[in-house]
Amino acid sequence: MLGYWQEEEKTAEVLDADGWMHTGDLAVMREDGYCTIVGRSKDMVIRGGENVYPREIEEFLYTHPDVQDVQVVGVPDEKYGEELCAWIQMKQGARPLTAEAVRDFATGKLAHYKIPRYVMVVDDFPITVTGKVRKVEMREVSSRKLGLAD
Repeated sequence: MLGYWQEEEKTAEVLDADGWMHTGDLAVMREDGYCTIVGRSKDMVIRGGENVYPREIEEFLYTHPDVQDVQVVGVPDEKYGEELCAWIQMKQGARPLTAEAVRDFATGKLAHYKIPRYVMVVDDFPITVTGKVRKVEMREVSSRKLGLAD
C-alpha cells in the first residue's frame, strides 16, 4: 500500500524512511507462514506488565451462548495500570451477564489477567459514521461510569 488516498499528512505519519507503512495492526506469524491479526496496537491493554489483546478476549467471549456481540477496552487501575472492561450485547431473551458470571465462564480457559474485571451490558456500541466501533469513547464512558476517571 502506498498510503492513504488523498491524505498526504496521514500517509506521512505512517510511512517510515524505508517506505514501510505502519498500520497499527498487530499480527503473529504462524508456522505455515501466514499471519493472524490479533488486534490493533492502540487497543492493546497493558495490565500489570502483561500485554493483553482485546480481540483475543472478544473472540473467547463470543463462545458464550448468551453473548450476541462484545467489545473489550482497558480502563484505568491504580494497582495494575489498566484493567479490562467488557461491553456485552446479549442475545434476545438472555439474562444480562454479571462480571462474576463472566469470570466463572472464563476461569480455567483464559489466563487470569485476561479475564475482564468489569462488565457492562449494553444495547449498542458507540460507532463512527463509517460503522467502526469507537473504543476511545468506550474507554471514557467506562471510566466515568465505573468511577475510575483520571
